Amino acid sequence: MSATPHVAWSREPEDRAGTPLVVLLHGYGSHEQDLIGLVPGLPADFTYASVRAPVEMEFGGYTWFDLDVERLAYSSSAARAAVEDLWEWIASVKDQHSSVTLLGFSMGMAMATSLLRSRPEDFAAVVGLSGFAVDPTRGEGLEDYFDDEALAAAKVPFFWGRDQEDPIIPSEHVEYTHSWATKTVKLTKVLYAGAGHGVVPQEISHVGEFLTHIVLNPR
Repeated sequence: MSATPHVAWSREPEDRAGTPLVVLLHGYGSHEQDLIGLVPGLPADFTYASVRAPVEMEFGGYTWFDLDVERLAYSSSAARAAVEDLWEWIASVKDQHSSVTLLGFSMGMAMATSLLRSRPEDFAAVVGLSGFAVDPTRGEGLEDYFDDEALAAAKVPFFWGRDQEDPIIPSEHVEYTHSWATKTVKLTKVLYAGAGHGVVPQEISHVGEFLTHIVLNPR
């Protein structure tokens, strides 16, 4: 495994036991302090852990794996290795918590959905913001890694928030993600006009409601 990741926690170690965990996964070129800034607007019942991506970039910030930002092209083997390393860290802390939910922004959504697809039984819910799911047919090493059949049976709740006019995520990535999500997860999809490639306050409010009703108070 790679070195233990740098993590920004919302609670001190002695206050985490038994709480539901939300793992926050930032976007390309960002860092762990980015998404931890969302925590004041989210339910206080959870413990939030914002994980720094492992690859330091030349001009600042971090990435989960090398990415051609013009085409959103990447090595499938590198993406899979990044997911496996992140899972190893999650596995080391998950037993301290009552459940694990993933929240990923942009490239972090690709990581969150890949984790979900490789281990459908391990997550209570997933939130994806302004991002995409990885198409395993675009490279080698992922088609036999994802278990979408098991995920479809599990129907894990998934919240997907985005702006229809997001200038960063190509339409083919959005179309694939929509097709994948409608077949495999219990989808809540909300569009936020004016958000661009970002997150707006109404979206955070909706995410908080989703976490409360789906994870804290499931029917």
